[in-house]
Amino acid sequence: MKLKILVGTMTNTAEYVAQAIQMDCVELIGEIEIAMMDGLSIDVFDEDALFLICTSTYGSGDVPDNARALYDSLDAQPKFLGHVKYGVIALGDRTYQQTFAFGGRKFDERLQGLGAQRIGELFIHDASAGTMPEELATAWCRAWLPVAVVATARQPV
Repeated sequence: MKLKILVGTMTNTAEYVAQAIQMDCVELIGEIEIAMMDGLSIDVFDEDALFLICTSTYGSGDVPDNARALYDSLDAQPKFLGHVKYGVIALGDRTYQQTFAFGGRKFDERLQGLGAQRIGELFIHDASAGTMPEELATAWCRAWLPVAVVATARQPV
């Protein structure tokens, strides 16, 4: 089984988180692939994989620029994604209370609206807490992956 981490970022923090997960969690799953969201569309979900959305929030609660095409395609080219199992790592800054971690929350809402099934709760990191997102997200992923693998294995063929 493959974990495909889709990365939306403006300052590379989400990419660093994805790389830390790739290095630390590879023994928990057969393969971990990181894909920057640049230029991706809803068709990325046609692949047989467990998905992890790892994205920051930008501006007034928006998805990062490199994630815009993928995010927009979920509305512009909607299709049923009932076969998709995924998790979300949402990076944000609680000092922006009205839009805290909205990048990840927006992806989650759109994916669920198309029938995709989120496994577990969102992992939300607060940049204002002074903690390292790579460390906390990796610890979360180490707990999430075994549950996600079992849930994905139960998926009807």
